[in-house]
Amino acid sequence: MKKPAFLTVDDAMCLTEKENAKLFCDHLNPAQYRFLKLLGFHEVLIDHAEGMYYYDRSGNKIMDLFGGFGAIALGHNHPRLLAVRKRFEEEKRHEMAMAFISQYASALARNLSLVAPEGLDMVFLGSTGSEVVEAALKLAEKVQGRARSTTIYAESSFHGKSRGALSVTDSAFYQSSFQLLHNNLRVPFGDAQALETLFKSNPEIGILILETVQGGAGIIPAPAEYWQAVRQLCTKYKVIWIADEVQCGMGRTGKFFAFEHTGVAPDIIVTAKALGGGKSAIGAMIARKDLYMTAYGTSDTAMIHGPSTFSGMGEVCCTAIETLHVMYDEGLIDNSAAMGALMLDELKKIQAKHPSLVKEVRGQGLMIGIEFHDFSNTVPGLLKGIVSSFDERLKGSLCGFIGSILLRDYQILVAFTEYNRNVIRIEPPLIITREEVLRFTSVLDEILSHGVSRMVMNYAKNFLKVI
Repeated sequence: MKKPAFLTVDDAMCLTEKENAKLFCDHLNPAQYRFLKLLGFHEVLIDHAEGMYYYDRSGNKIMDLFGGFGAIALGHNHPRLLAVRKRFEEEKRHEMAMAFISQYASALARNLSLVAPEGLDMVFLGSTGSEVVEAALKLAEKVQGRARSTTIYAESSFHGKSRGALSVTDSAFYQSSFQLLHNNLRVPFGDAQALETLFKSNPEIGILILETVQGGAGIIPAPAEYWQAVRQLCTKYKVIWIADEVQCGMGRTGKFFAFEHTGVAPDIIVTAKALGGGKSAIGAMIARKDLYMTAYGTSDTAMIHGPSTFSGMGEVCCTAIETLHVMYDEGLIDNSAAMGALMLDELKKIQAKHPSLVKEVRGQGLMIGIEFHDFSNTVPGLLKGIVSSFDERLKGSLCGFIGSILLRDYQILVAFTEYNRNVIRIEPPLIITREEVLRFTSVLDEILSHGVSRMVMNYAKNFLKVI
């Protein structure tokens, strides 16, 4: 059979920006390309990445404060991960373990049980955060039974885009017109009284899923008192609490898991993103042993939710094992706490200096949100009333201007948030240094000091032609 005219790996490496753009629009998503074009991100073609930086074809060194929404915790291409993966390949170790027990999956599961709270000993490995959220929801429902399968989720939550995870994701945009699960109820995030009211009024509630720090909502934490109340209420009403630590776990907030700041523990944890060290796609559900054995602990139930084809692949597990070692060996969790505190302190100084632009700075460790005011708040008094009628349509534009200028003029990459478009999200690799923190905050201060008019003109001069 004649082979199609496939592009090779070398062909892909040598694509020009124009060629790459055409393939993206023809075969991936032209509407996404237009969005990237508005931000100016379409002009960047990455050659390689190392540590805190991307390096593009033009030789620019781009500081990564986006970090793949927290996935690049160890930095790009950490040498220890490259070494363990190279050794795995050179020794031709096995990847698939559907017919046999994988020693790599077993070792990783044991290590994850050591970083989890006491009693959370059972691990399911998947490839994505959505997959392990699905596993957690199914486990909890299996334990509680159909009579108590109603699940509580929080306003502005994000748990994934697969059907079950999407059903507990508070986004009309992402849920779109899909037919989703209906046995779910929404509760305000951080409101223990509202949670107890629901528990009292509905005996069918048996599951609670919450992000410990809400990422897509704009980096929204809740006080320790709330989490202590969550634990007490779930125990009292026999509700299984699932902590979604896909984004905020793995040292991101200055503790291995974000809930560790609160002094209480959930019944089930889901983690992913940084677990693969930025080199592998892997997620894990870590559950209380008694719950897991109730659901899947007999010969009749053991394979109801067994491993999928790519669960616990050898090289992926080895990468995750080494990732855990690097985090502790290099003090990255402590660095996250220290550098996060420094960045928050510097950003709050910027907020005090530019109160008409910066509404709030919040976060924990190196998971930080910078919320900007609506556009009407940034203009002189006489124009506020006129501009305010356009605030909803202009949401995110100030962040877009700032993000574009940061990338184009200063080679700094930042992220945005799904729900609150006025928020810039900062989630750099946990290896970030003091000098890099201060460089970013100094540059941001400089940009804001120019004022909104100059920002808009700067953006328009370079990007208005693409609209």
